Amino acid sequence: RHKTSHIFPPQFEDMDKEDGSVKYVLTGDGAGTVFEIDENSGDIHATRRLDREEKALYTLSAKAVNKTSGQDLEKASEFIIKIHDINDNEPKFAKDTYMAGVSEMSNVGAFVIRVTATDADDEAYGNSAKLVYSILQGQPYFSVEPETGVIRTALPNMIRENREHYQVVIQAKDMAGQMGGLSGTTTVNITLLDVNNSPPRFPHSTYHLSTPESAGIGSPVGRIKAYDADVGENAEMWYSILDGDGQDMFNIITDSTSQEGVITQLDYESKRLYSLRVQVTNTHIDRRFEQLGPFSDTAIVRITITDVDEPPVFSRALYIFEVDEDTPAGSSVGTVSARDPDTINHLVKLFNIDSNNGTISTLQGLDRETSKWHNISVLATELSKFAL
Repeated sequence: RHKTSHIFPPQFEDMDKEDGSVKYVLTGDGAGTVFEIDENSGDIHATRRLDREEKALYTLSAKAVNKTSGQDLEKASEFIIKIHDINDNEPKFAKDTYMAGVSEMSNVGAFVIRVTATDADDEAYGNSAKLVYSILQGQPYFSVEPETGVIRTALPNMIRENREHYQVVIQAKDMAGQMGGLSGTTTVNITLLDVNNSPPRFPHSTYHLSTPESAGIGSPVGRIKAYDADVGENAEMWYSILDGDGQDMFNIITDSTSQEGVITQLDYESKRLYSLRVQVTNTHIDRRFEQLGPFSDTAIVRITITDVDEPPVFSRALYIFEVDEDTPAGSSVGTVSARDPDTINHLVKLFNIDSNNGTISTLQGLDRETSKWHNISVLATELSKFAL
């Protein structure tokens, strides 16, 4: 900006001024507002502070006229006033804050964003508008190219799971970055974008579930969940049964909302304990990071069939026996049989009880793998001494 009390006098032909009959008149850009002319001497003055960024050139015209008659004494003289630039404008960025993202695990030098500033000073006049960019905050993670304002990664393999957000402050300084130059700053908030670099993992190697023996086919048995440090589709997974003695008895499906494995019953159980080996696998595997895998995990699921206490059931609702009237005491009249649902359809005839002293004994060999538990209901009654 420039302020002066005297610009220069226009050049007029010599004329007699002693009688005071000559007056100088100024017309054109800013005449009477920005510039004024001394009507006696012809000197031109600025009336206020001048700003090149507001207006760089003024075209004016001055002439000499007869003070009394107002007639032109000579042809008007036209001239241009050019405002010389000084470094009075600091660089300004288009935004106070920028948002940017770059993939985690990127190589050094990966492009993040370009931020540029402008300077209202004259680019053609010295270094007043020559800008140099530097980073004030955000090292050693990011760098900025001094001439372009391009921000790039400065460290390799930055991991989102360790730190997701970074705040970088960029400075633009004029005068080619020299001392005394004016500067402006902007903030860039950078987010590391997720890639699939974290495999799913079960928090436990073995899970214990149980289901009642009365559960029907398709009934849910339980849920298991693996965890993946990634987000979005990179954390999506699916579950499957690899093997186990229960792979034909149970199924596992993936709940896409909770990312849990839901185990359901496929068939009626025939024993008390089953074992499954379950696998979880990422749905979307990024081949660039396969060396960080495997992107799957396994766990053992043990399912116990719990007993539902049910009364024994006779094989018939009604038994009819015939006996001769002269049959001796202690003779066999007939046989009734019942089964206990709690023993998975095994007949009560596996055991016998002495009706006199209550001793329970086996009637045949038992197989633990077939059934580990047997529930027996015993009824005690008082016999009258007068009973026939």
